[in-house]
Amino acid sequence: MTLFASQSQSNDRIYTVSSLNAQVRLILENEMGIVWLVGELSNFSMPVSGHWYFTLKDSRAQVKCAMFKGTNRHVSFKPGNGNQVLVKARLSIYEPRGDYQLIIESMQPEGDGRLQQQFEQLKMTLAAEGLFAQALKKPLPQQPQRVGIITSKTGAALHDILQVLKRRDPSLAVVIYPTMVQGDGAAISIAQAIGRANSRQECDILIVGRGGGSLEDLWAFNEEIVARTIAASQIPIVSAVGHEVDVTIADFVADMRAPTPSAAAELISRDSSAQTDKIAQKQQQLRHAIQFYFADKKQHVNQLKHRLDRQHPQLRLNQQQHLDDITRRLQQIMLKKIQKQQQRITQNQYKLSLHSPQQRLQHNTTTLINTKRRLLDAMDRNLLNAQHKLSLSAEKLDTVSPLATLSRGYSITRNDKGDLIRRCDQVKAGDQLITTVTDGKIHTTVNNN
Repeated sequence: MTLFASQSQSNDRIYTVSSLNAQVRLILENEMGIVWLVGELSNFSMPVSGHWYFTLKDSRAQVKCAMFKGTNRHVSFKPGNGNQVLVKARLSIYEPRGDYQLIIESMQPEGDGRLQQQFEQLKMTLAAEGLFAQALKKPLPQQPQRVGIITSKTGAALHDILQVLKRRDPSLAVVIYPTMVQGDGAAISIAQAIGRANSRQECDILIVGRGGGSLEDLWAFNEEIVARTIAASQIPIVSAVGHEVDVTIADFVADMRAPTPSAAAELISRDSSAQTDKIAQKQQQLRHAIQFYFADKKQHVNQLKHRLDRQHPQLRLNQQQHLDDITRRLQQIMLKKIQKQQQRITQNQYKLSLHSPQQRLQHNTTTLINTKRRLLDAMDRNLLNAQHKLSLSAEKLDTVSPLATLSRGYSITRNDKGDLIRRCDQVKAGDQLITTVTDGKIHTTVNNN
């Protein structure tokens, strides 16, 4: 037993204090990951570095926290001692002192914070189920004949959508499904309106949305019942909730997201003025072709008539009848040609609409916005890590600095040649000495040794 214990002890790793703290920090950061906490702010401080340091506590415990400058600039309110907040954080250790602490990544007042937490949890759940997958998105119709609008009948969003549709495409029919968009029961009302539109099957596309507001105002569009109803809709849906900076669960589930209600109307409507110009151009070309054709045939008829005038009356009569027959057939041929040309114009207009770059531009714009958001998030994380490392290095440097030693009451003495004086036998009477203390230098003369 003694031999076994000695062998086991010889295999144990011997840590330095620094390596132990570093190892514990890695374990905390890797094993625990991201945590959410609710608590009260205390000991809140904002030094000139721009970082925030504070304690998060409840009735029985507390924990030290740090929120670095690159992150706290995104906080939308002014925090202070006594505030109840919801924070998103990762666990860590401040290695020089071995202090367990939280590195805060986001902070919100407790009420808004809980809503944001619910938003993130539902978003993760629906994403895991695949409701946000691009493969599930239904394509928007190229030339919708009737659009359904699901919003408040008294809101500004409805007015904006109707104004844009009237300007761009007056011929587009509109069906309004009025619904609550805020408050208790709004989510159920929105889901029922979507279901009603799908049961009637009277629209080619739906716009679901409202004007801007706070997170609480827009919350109906973050409810699970609305998200799942949008995902189950057989009719393509464009989400148009709030302003461009507002993002809801409905935006992720919908077949297309528009930054504003007006933008949604722009997205689905045709530019009637451009279509009218194209039709007028085709009609002008067709008119010229018909005029040329008739002029050519008229010349040919005049030639035949001139020859007929010099022939026998009976023959002339037969020729006249033949000419009348030719004229009728010519008119029928021309009528068929005109109809065929009109059909060709209609087909060309449809093909042009199928190759419209508007949908591709919208998709590329959405991809660019998402890529930009991910890039900014990555830059913020890299900057946070660099600032944290710099702070740690500065504290380590301050620990070994000679100035820190002087501040504790020590001093450094040199002779007039700059040599460091460590012993009494290095000086003699009359020598000039210079003593460095924390706030300056003292010049002295040795009287005796």
